[in-house]
Amino acid sequence: MAVSSSQVRRIGASAEAFVADVTQHLRRPSQRGNALRYVRGMLVGEGRKSLDPVAQRAGWSSGEYHSVQHFVADAPWDWTGVLRRCAERVVPQIGLRALVLDDTSFPKSGGASPGVKRQYCGQLGKRANCQVGVSLHAAGERHTMPLGWALYLPADWIDDPERCRRAKVPAGTRFRTKHELALELVDTICEWRIDTAPVLGDQAYGDSTELRLALAEREMTYCMNVTRSLGLYAPDTDFATPARASRRGPGPSKLRADRAPCSAEQIGQSATDTRELVYRTTSRDEELTGVFSFHRVRAAKTLRDRGEAPAEEWLIVQHPHASHDRFEYWLCNLPQDTDPCELAELARMRWTIELDYKQLKGHLGLNHFEGRSWAGWHKHCTLVTVAHAWLTEQRLDPKAQRPD
Repeated sequence: MAVSSSQVRRIGASAEAFVADVTQHLRRPSQRGNALRYVRGMLVGEGRKSLDPVAQRAGWSSGEYHSVQHFVADAPWDWTGVLRRCAERVVPQIGLRALVLDDTSFPKSGGASPGVKRQYCGQLGKRANCQVGVSLHAAGERHTMPLGWALYLPADWIDDPERCRRAKVPAGTRFRTKHELALELVDTICEWRIDTAPVLGDQAYGDSTELRLALAEREMTYCMNVTRSLGLYAPDTDFATPARASRRGPGPSKLRADRAPCSAEQIGQSATDTRELVYRTTSRDEELTGVFSFHRVRAAKTLRDRGEAPAEEWLIVQHPHASHDRFEYWLCNLPQDTDPCELAELARMRWTIELDYKQLKGHLGLNHFEGRSWAGWHKHCTLVTVAHAWLTEQRLDPKAQRPD
């Protein structure tokens, strides 16, 4: 929850020290000062957190207003470095258990904001004019926090250089799918001084064979939601090149399976070895109960797309039970001897980052940015993340004055 003006005054030194630490690599004192002004603006008061109402609540002078506006919209500074310092400072405190890929939408009017298009808007639950941002979050035992942001630019934006120029999209930016943006975010944090953890994602990410294989090639584990129709082979399926049918022409070169694949739904709904497990996703949660089955499988699409024998992995199925009224499916490449409770906890942990979005959008103004530049959007998301990280650290410190 956002804090009041009186609370910020009481703990102002703490907020100032936090922002000074995570922006220490910014060379100019004016940039560090503007970062503090902006972060405090996101923390203080209720209502809209776009620049004009923030300036009015904070009582900025005209010079301060224009300086902050330039800092966010146009001034060159390394926002990835700010995110890195936040992560390296706060993630060790939350007891990292997973990295969560997701995306979120920002409803917009008009067509000038970078990436805006009529597309599916999760916030509204329908197609609407909006931006979409891909995000990566740390999910821990004690809290969750965002690690990075990437604005999705639809192909028709990339195909319109003049429109990109007006939105100050960097020259040479190519079209990247949400899966590609997600992988870039993962690659970025792998260079930071934080632990690695299994990567989680919903069906939009889990159904991407290329994303799962790319994570595996980086020796990263994952536990991804997948659709019920995903084709899977039994673990003992044999993959071989068929024998040459005749002496004429080239022989077969592609691997083939010795049987047809089954769907995740077929495997899950025919399961007889189900287990009722008690698990928790964070230390703050009460214990949860669910019915699961666990199956060793091989993904059929790996064979179709790459011609490679698929690696053996887990299909995790949650069965209808009590308040859980439908089947759900996850594909996971953790080792075969992984404890079933750990698999169940990872499968369900993705939902914990909804706490991030609730605070980021509900109280810290993530979706209130009105600027029309590509860099400005990323800077705004970064500074909102700084505010969120400071609140998280305050709640983790038993000696700190609680900002709740």
